[in-house]
Parts: sequence; C-alpha cells; structure tokens
Amino acid sequence: MTPPSSAAQTANPHPADDTARILQEITAVGRRLEAMDLKISDLSAASTSIRADIARFQVTVTDFDNHLTTIENQIADLPAQDGEIQSLQIKITDLEDRRRRDNIRFFGIPEHKEGSDVKSFPTNVLPELTGLDFSPPLEFQRAHRIRPLHKAPPG
Repeated sequence: MTPPSSAAQTANPHPADDTARILQEITAVGRRLEAMDLKISDLSAASTSIRADIARFQVTVTDFDNHLTTIENQIADLPAQDGEIQSLQIKITDLEDRRRRDNIRFFGIPEHKEGSDVKSFPTNVLPELTGLDFSPPLEFQRAHRIRPLHKAPPG
C-alpha cells in the first residue's frame, strides 16, 4: 500500500471537522428556512385578514353608494314635493276657511250673562234682539265662551 500523499493530507487534514462544519451550516440553513416558513405563515395570515377587511370595506362602500343614490333621488324629487306641499297648504287653508264660514262671533256680552247653558243662550237671545221669527228655530251645534280680550293699559 502506498502511504497517503502529502498533498491530500494538507488539503483535508481533519475530514471529521469539515463534516461537522458542513452539518452546522446545514442545520443553520434549516433553522433559517424554519424562521422563513414562520414569517411566510404570518404574512399569509395577515394577507388573509387584509383580504377579509377589503371585502368588508367593499360591502360598506356598496351600502354607502346605495344610500347616496337614494338621497340624491330624494333631493331630485324635492321640487315636485315642494309643489305638492304648497298644494296641500292651499287645501288646508281652504278647509279652515270653510270650517269658519258657519261661525258667528258676538262681542260685548257681559260675563256670565248666558247663565249655565251657553249653547241655548244665542238661540233665545237672537230672536229677541232682532225681532225676527226664526222658522225653523235657530240651532247651534256648539257654543263657546272665550275669555275677554285684555285691553292695552292707557299710557
């Protein structure tokens, strides 16, 4: 057998040390890969969370857009509604005026002159005051005593 050459001994004096160093490097690379896997898992979870947030925001934006469209339509209808409101106000005024047409107001009747029956007082007093014979007799649906108006103090 030939003795090992001196060049082989100088190039690799301790093969076990090289193997240990290579194993250490492989182990270090494995640890780095595990750390990268954890970071990738974290990034993946964060990405999933971001996608879910974006989906919720899209639903919210769609809801806001629908509400905005509804409000814009309502604003566009305001001129027509204004005309309708004015028409209804005219009708209310007309109805109030019609209701007042059958009202009679008497001023200057002293307090408590009507006695206990406010409704029959004008029925009895008007024929006497006017000297007219009402046929059929006067009929009042309602009668109200309104407090006297306060006169402005002299001065």
